Amino acid sequence: MAQSQSQGQPITPLGLSLRETDTSMPAPNWDVEELIDEERQPGQHRAATTVLGGDLTARKQRSLWSDAWRRLRRNKLAIVGLVIVLSFSVIAIFAPVIAPYGQAEVVDFRLARQHPTWTWPMGLDANGRDIFSRMVYGAQVSLVVGVLAQAIVLLIGIPIGAIAGYFGGMTDNVLMRLVDVIYAIPQLLMVLLFVNWWGPGLLNIFLAIGLVGWVTEARLVRGQFLSLREQEYVHAARVAGAGGSYIIRRHMLPNSLTPIIVALTFGIPTAIFTEAALSFIGVGIRPPQASWGQMVADGAKPGYIVTDPHMLLFPVLAIGLTMLGFSFLGDGLRDALDPKGNRD
Repeated sequence: MAQSQSQGQPITPLGLSLRETDTSMPAPNWDVEELIDEERQPGQHRAATTVLGGDLTARKQRSLWSDAWRRLRRNKLAIVGLVIVLSFSVIAIFAPVIAPYGQAEVVDFRLARQHPTWTWPMGLDANGRDIFSRMVYGAQVSLVVGVLAQAIVLLIGIPIGAIAGYFGGMTDNVLMRLVDVIYAIPQLLMVLLFVNWWGPGLLNIFLAIGLVGWVTEARLVRGQFLSLREQEYVHAARVAGAGGSYIIRRHMLPNSLTPIIVALTFGIPTAIFTEAALSFIGVGIRPPQASWGQMVADGAKPGYIVTDPHMLLFPVLAIGLTMLGFSFLGDGLRDALDPKGNRD
């Protein structure tokens, strides 16, 4: 009886003829892309599928990084931070082109502490030098210190953390006790000791910051490796005869990139602030080379704070804005690179 009623009529995937269904309703179109997005682990790809009338159609696979970029673009504060960081980087890279004067060039000593004008938008300092030009060159110093210090942190911290986390046992105990000893000493104090030993200067500052800051990176990488070494794909690689260095490079390190990138984003402003603090107390960048911390120290003298606030205002704003931009970007990257974070 049922077969005779449905002869000559197309049957839907539910076993109903079109006469038994409401053809005025549009075909269902469920997008399950977002439903499976958060279940994907780092390093894996997903095939987003669309259910149309019961049929599954494969969409183009997207990697973890394209997904992370999509999430990052939806985070307004992260985009604000990205714009600030990019602007800061462009100014630092093209400082000789952007700055109208040299960082040590005296415009006119008779106009010392000149307030902002159309000619000098940030005014002149106590020596008659253009503050805007020195701000631009100060950005260059901050970028160099931040990037190179973090490069040293990565070069030391990642191998030590990876070895400790992968091999464990006595190796882990020895390396982590060394890390604990260094970590127990205040970072700024250790940097001061290195700088006093080697002397002030750009090279010595970023070397000191890097040689002190690697312990945080090492502890982070070790924690990641302790978790990853128990994963099935790591056990499978061992059974297949892969060596420890191969497993670390090809399997474990790529799956640890998310916290490393986030830590790097937060580490750069920390290095910038440390350099500014050292220059502020007079053991950082040597004059007449421009440094934001040095400019803050010049503008913070008791005789200038009230009468010439512009000398203090602009370098303080630059330090604060740069750190805020990196902080926004770091928070956004942490959310974007976490595949099990909040749903979009």
